[in-house]
Amino acid sequence: MLRLVNELGKAPKVALFSHVSPDGDCIGSMLALGLALESLGKEVEFYNPDPLPHNLTFLPGATRIRRAPAGKTAPALLLIDCADLARAGLKPDQVPGDTLLLSLDHHISNRHFAGVNVVDPEAAATGELVYQVVLELGVPLGRDIAMNLYTALVTDTGSFQYGNTSVRTHLIAAKLLETGLDLTYVHHQVFDQKPLAQVRLLQRALASLEPAYEGKFVLMTLTGEDFAACGAEDSLSEGLVNQARSIQGVEVAVLIREVEPGKVKLGLRSNLWLDVNEIAVRFGGGGHKRAAGCSMNLSVAEAKRRITEAVGEALQLGRSD
Repeated sequence: MLRLVNELGKAPKVALFSHVSPDGDCIGSMLALGLALESLGKEVEFYNPDPLPHNLTFLPGATRIRRAPAGKTAPALLLIDCADLARAGLKPDQVPGDTLLLSLDHHISNRHFAGVNVVDPEAAATGELVYQVVLELGVPLGRDIAMNLYTALVTDTGSFQYGNTSVRTHLIAAKLLETGLDLTYVHHQVFDQKPLAQVRLLQRALASLEPAYEGKFVLMTLTGEDFAACGAEDSLSEGLVNQARSIQGVEVAVLIREVEPGKVKLGLRSNLWLDVNEIAVRFGGGGHKRAAGCSMNLSVAEAKRRITEAVGEALQLGRSD
């Protein structure tokens, strides 16, 4: 942590990147750190390769996020909440050899790809790590920074319900609330404002629901036709897999989304014991023990077969604890 803080302290210009299919943690963490660096007089660029989900557009600084650099990026690049370069939509040849590459992340699947890596899988959200960086930079917790960090925490912990929530998480949340943060407003924006297209997408996802392995596994699918019929973008599928995970008796839930013919993305969630990160890694993805994802260059039908088989093997092995 100290080396990353020192490098950020020295850098006059920093480009911040967050991951594809953005969520509250990667966006909130990126914006919070960027605002903190700007308060120190640094020039900051914000990048994310995908459109921002509707429920995160309220965050302070969100309108400044660009999809990709127009030209040469800053000499210092910090990837936030990304397990590798590809997760940020970057290729190795897009990073000049003289670039200072930094990584700040909490994914257990992080590949320590940067010159300086701060990776803490015990952190409930990357927002916890950004909070520490902000403090060590000596930046006061203003309300805009606090709003971004609180959003990072509340989204990656499921409103402090998931097993990754710790004493540290609650202590940080308390410090953020001391800034005068309006948590009711944040929760309303993040969780209560759903476009009709998203509700229709959920309807189709639930209609596709397929239980297996005596109800311990539930699979949902959304095809390109589903997205088109609902007038919905891929970002509106964020969180839908949790509807399947909440079914009584389910240990593993998976949502398969067709992003184009022959290519799908999978969101994997588990409840109590199964490590879905291990399954996602088998298909080139990763994440956390209870939440992970991957992509497959396969049809929806073949992806269903592959993931159902993989989950079945994991369930058969039984609890690891």
